Amino acid sequence: MPERLLVVDDEPSMREFLEIMLAQDGYQVRTASSGEEGFEMFLQDEPDLVLTDVKMPGMSGLDLIRKIRSLDTSVPVIVITAFASAEDALRAVREGAYDYLSKPFQLDDLRIIMRNALEVRRLRRQNAELRRSIEEKYRFGNIIGKSPQLSEIFNLIRRVAPSQAGILITGESGTGKELIAKAVHNNSPRANGPFVTVNCAAIPENLLESEMFGHVKGSFTGAVTGKPGLVENAHGGTLFLDEVGEIPLSIQAKILRFLQEKEFRRVGGTEDKKIDARIIAATNKQLEQEMDLGKFRDDLYYRLNVIRIRMPPLRERQEDIPYLIDYFLKRFSVMQGKTIHKVSSLAMRVLCNYSYPGNIRELENIIERCVSLEESDQLTAENLPLNLVEAGAAVRPVIDMDIDPEGVDLDKTLETTERQLITRALELAGGNRSKAAQLLGISFRSLRYRLVKLGMVQEENP
Repeated sequence: MPERLLVVDDEPSMREFLEIMLAQDGYQVRTASSGEEGFEMFLQDEPDLVLTDVKMPGMSGLDLIRKIRSLDTSVPVIVITAFASAEDALRAVREGAYDYLSKPFQLDDLRIIMRNALEVRRLRRQNAELRRSIEEKYRFGNIIGKSPQLSEIFNLIRRVAPSQAGILITGESGTGKELIAKAVHNNSPRANGPFVTVNCAAIPENLLESEMFGHVKGSFTGAVTGKPGLVENAHGGTLFLDEVGEIPLSIQAKILRFLQEKEFRRVGGTEDKKIDARIIAATNKQLEQEMDLGKFRDDLYYRLNVIRIRMPPLRERQEDIPYLIDYFLKRFSVMQGKTIHKVSSLAMRVLCNYSYPGNIRELENIIERCVSLEESDQLTAENLPLNLVEAGAAVRPVIDMDIDPEGVDLDKTLETTERQLITRALELAGGNRSKAAQLLGISFRSLRYRLVKLGMVQEENP
């Protein structure tokens, strides 16, 4: 398919000339006599390249470039301008134009610039497609990563999603167990049905049975009307029992009957109801230990634990951290209306060396905080929480403490060590002296004295 060109110029002779010559070169060419008409054609045709004059009545070429760039930064724009307005052409390049030509120009020069611009566009498209394919490879639904552990989980989800088997997802808090459950649901024949979550830890014991199975009017004080439970709402879809290890023993028998028979009775009711729902459970507890302690029924455990998926903690899949950082950075930058495109090398090093006891949820909160505080176009270490920076300070030793057989200059060695430690602390603190002093366990005044003594800063006048 020929590449599509849009020519925008208020001079009829120039439009006709370019249309004829470029069509002979095999391009599909459309022309517009004004910036307004050119922008309408751009929206309709989505051309591969735009040629525009700068000086036009109404919408100028510069205005046209700005509007095009606000919608699509991948389409190259080449500016054609009168020789006397070369300054306008340079302004157009600053606005995002690919290149410019001054009238009169050689057609061969235009051809060369166009070929180069279109080649750049093709490469950008290929790179974008490659990035998309990589992102698809390294994510399953909203589960992001490339670690071997996640690859195994992705493969298991693909195999078990089409079945009706119950699934038990285990893992620490914040590892993304609900995302696993949703991925199973979304890749199953029930994908168009409801996905209903019961947070067993968040509902008080005296309300859990009613919330799950519903109740009839008058079944307890305050039950002025009948109400269906979450189990009924899951008919035709998936019921996700989150933190199933928190279900009290008094209710576990009723849940077991529901799992076995796929039927239940509302609180205070006499009629059995049947539903069709797949059951997925998740827990951050060791249910085997809970069984030994008599807090979890053996028969319920075996009914839930048909297929088991263990979600590893983030510290066991550190190679996934950069992908998660990039995902959260883009997400919160958009949400907060900021243009933070990257993470500084120091901030990335600190983030990747942290153990994340709160797992993905903790990383998400950290990136949201940093995006909120960041004022530049990249996420810097200065806005990282202090506990992360302190953990990063222990990443590498400062000096080799071995003694040369010929002896050492102790004062000089201590001075060098002090300089290295202060430099490292300032680096980790993003240049913030107060935070660096905290890392070194000294006062701000002491740090300032040492900086002056070592000649790292000039003495400040009081």
